[in-house]
Amino acid sequence: MNDARLGAHVTESNHVTFRIWAPDCHRVDLLIDSRTVAMERQHDGVFSTQIICEAGAKYSYRLDGDHVVPDPASRSQDGDVYGKSVVTKPNFPWRNAQWVGRPWFETVIYELHPGCFGGFVGIQKQLPRLAALGITAVELMPIADFPGRYNWGYDGVLPYAPDCVYGSADELKEMIDTAHGLNMQVFLDVVYNHFGPDGNYINLFAREFFRDDIQTPWGGAIDFRRSYVRRFFIENALYWLNDYQFDGLRFDAVHAICDETFLQEMAAEIRARTAGRHIHLILENENNDASLLCSGLPDHGFDAQWTDDWHHCLHVLLTGESEGYYEDFQTPAEQLARCLMEGFAYQGEPSKHANGKPRGSQSAHLPPTAFVICLQNHDQVGNRAMGDRLTTLAKPEALRAATTLLLMTPQIPMLFMGEEWGETKPFLFFTDHHDNLADMVRDGRRKEFDKFEAFRDPEKRKKIPDPNDQETFLQSMPIPPAVPTPEQSRVIELHTELLKLRTKFITPHLSGAQSLKAIVLNDAAVRAEWKLGNGAILTIGTNFGDSDVPCEHGDGRLLFQSAGPAGKHHVIPAYSTFIWLRES
Repeated sequence: MNDARLGAHVTESNHVTFRIWAPDCHRVDLLIDSRTVAMERQHDGVFSTQIICEAGAKYSYRLDGDHVVPDPASRSQDGDVYGKSVVTKPNFPWRNAQWVGRPWFETVIYELHPGCFGGFVGIQKQLPRLAALGITAVELMPIADFPGRYNWGYDGVLPYAPDCVYGSADELKEMIDTAHGLNMQVFLDVVYNHFGPDGNYINLFAREFFRDDIQTPWGGAIDFRRSYVRRFFIENALYWLNDYQFDGLRFDAVHAICDETFLQEMAAEIRARTAGRHIHLILENENNDASLLCSGLPDHGFDAQWTDDWHHCLHVLLTGESEGYYEDFQTPAEQLARCLMEGFAYQGEPSKHANGKPRGSQSAHLPPTAFVICLQNHDQVGNRAMGDRLTTLAKPEALRAATTLLLMTPQIPMLFMGEEWGETKPFLFFTDHHDNLADMVRDGRRKEFDKFEAFRDPEKRKKIPDPNDQETFLQSMPIPPAVPTPEQSRVIELHTELLKLRTKFITPHLSGAQSLKAIVLNDAAVRAEWKLGNGAILTIGTNFGDSDVPCEHGDGRLLFQSAGPAGKHHVIPAYSTFIWLRES
């Protein structure tokens, strides 16, 4: 299907083929530099032409002699999403061209916002520090071109064009190449369920790109029944993986994709066209659909899903909050035990947050590595009204216990930027919209919280930061401490020590690992056991209550304890996590 790719593609001798799917148009002209070239309409609604031009040439399309728009498959923009598209060549002198990646079970993810990290160059500077910490994969929030100077990235409208505010295409590749040289993977968050509200012109020339019978929070659902729509996104995934050498993709909110066959087709084609490399595919899916996840089979389906259930259990145990979606987690210790043993807490049970409808499917047959777990991520921090981090919500000793559980559990752990030194600054929701759209986004954002007790008063809701205020973005930038405070040093040392223990005793034996049991000790404490691939038994006892809890200790040696005495009396002290390992 490479010959059917949309966009501008350099072939040979500076011949460039331009292709756009515009079934609603009678005529499309290519405007390039000072030339106007009439494009040939094909039977399937594609317009194409081939001309001689240099890389760097700026172009746009004129539709039926009227609207002038950028290429929806633009690989680079001259400025913002409203500017002209730029012809690019994919050539790059990769220093680590032989890199094939790392197995999934070795993954420890660090999620970051590229703009908050100083763009691609800023990320590159932080890679040695993250590698020394024990991070094996950096995950970038979406980089597809969005309107304005700053954005979470989920308002992207040009899925193939890295936003120039983060740096150039070569700077992105240089960052990825540097990561590979440090034995680190780089993942990218991609959004295939909607386009942003500003700068999306597709309805002008391809209304059938969207459905009119299914609505999503962002408008008409993307119509994946159309072959060109499917190709547009499948080729986009392969573009990031092959042209930029990303090691994996995280697919945003796939529950909003109204055609599951598309997901299966995309995964199969990615596997076929990236053979010989370790490529990892991760889902965000409120539906907890275990059928999309591989059961430990190589080169099949999706590797894992972000397990929000795990996060929600821990958040309730750490904070006691029960509003919003936390109302589904009123027995957090019991639900945490199920997450540790089987992956999902909701496996078909009715969900209050889903208006009483059943949510989820059985997941006990999946390996622990099919689940990505975290204490914080962009959603769970940034979708709070004030962007609060757990450092401002939980007791330090309880957070230390939770970090120990996160990094020593056989599931795949993920940290959020700044978590490794105990950042207290918020991570807020930010955009750079203007005029009426800015008012709608600001007012709509504040309206979201009118059901929360703290913001029922309209005057209190006005204190929620305006997403379009530049200060909102600037406040969200974590700054790694040049000279850590004593408390920051303790947090850094905790993460470093735990990841060293994980790398030595757990990671090499995750292949074939299976859960044995998880026991609820009381309403704030759980004990869980796993059999690792080498036959060793890993036991974790964790207690988020304010009093000691009797607990049968694991056989073997005490590998780590987050707090408290050595435990001769078979108890787990308040706010602590103990790790035991019995080697075979």
